[in-house]
Amino acid sequence: MNLATVDQIAKAILYEGYMLYPYRPSSVKNQQRWNFGVLCPRSYSELHNGTEAWTMRTECLIESNPHMQLEVRVRFLQLVARTVGELTTPLSGLPSSESPKFHLVEKLSLNDRIYQPWQEAVEREVILGMYGACSQAAKPVTTNFHYAAEMKFEYLCDKDRTVGVIVREQRPLSGMIEVIGEPVQDGLVKVTVLIRNTTDFDVTKETVRDTALLSALVSTHTILGAGNGGFVSLLDPPEQLRELATTCKNAGTWPVLVGTQGQRDTLLSSPIILYDYPQIARESAGDLFDGTEIDEILSLRIMTLTDEEKREMSESDERARKMLERTETMPVEQLMKLHGVLRRLRPLNGEGQ
Repeated sequence: MNLATVDQIAKAILYEGYMLYPYRPSSVKNQQRWNFGVLCPRSYSELHNGTEAWTMRTECLIESNPHMQLEVRVRFLQLVARTVGELTTPLSGLPSSESPKFHLVEKLSLNDRIYQPWQEAVEREVILGMYGACSQAAKPVTTNFHYAAEMKFEYLCDKDRTVGVIVREQRPLSGMIEVIGEPVQDGLVKVTVLIRNTTDFDVTKETVRDTALLSALVSTHTILGAGNGGFVSLLDPPEQLRELATTCKNAGTWPVLVGTQGQRDTLLSSPIILYDYPQIARESAGDLFDGTEIDEILSLRIMTLTDEEKREMSESDERARKMLERTETMPVEQLMKLHGVLRRLRPLNGEGQ
């Protein structure tokens, strides 16, 4: 598996829509940020008649031999609820191990900075070890994973007094990954990867999506690697495999070949529609998180934000702050490279006309 090549693409998918221009929590666009690769708890999905998925299914074809080894990696974000509290009674110095009493607030102004609630995220990856897909045809490989609940406190001080607290809460999250290898003809195996959110989640008609998201897999995608084998493009399969390729059923995801042109040892099953061999532009300075990023336009728009808007952006999220710093310190030469580049020319027809 060519992880070095696929990692940039996978990272961009992982944070697709993490934050949208104008990159401020007060923006209407950022009120529903998580729209790609979301697997909610089953109970919430069934309450909404399946409009919110709880499973993801990838099917693909591999040209194989008896020595082929398959590796599967599933990546996603787990959301963390960040709330802000004001202490009922300010304390001298930091609090003891016993949590002081506080009440939640919409925002807290302290030392020329504004603290406010937000949804952060931590990266998760579940790796299924190398195994022979052909030998597992009659016995699916199943992996269960679980992340425990966690709560962390970050206390906010005004000089020598503790006056506020940031609370980061992570709900328990459970899931299951099932991999099935099925020989469909000599030298060809269909591989199915099923991802399920198995989190125990109590739901009522009043449960809102933001609450369910804290028990969801977000930006879920699958990376498959084949040792001694090659994946078949489902977008442009060889003529003799076109009919078999149409039997691959994918739900909530689109498998594409990744790596350098012509390589077939790595497949990315993405919740965003991509083409085979997607690439991050060499001129791109870093993640902008926006769908179908246009680096030059977004960078120029960030530069034109008011000082107050930049302040809100930098105070909302660490990744947003780094993006702002990167954009504001971007050399003119690098900005000009974003204007456009001619990669190559090709003839419109076989005669070069």
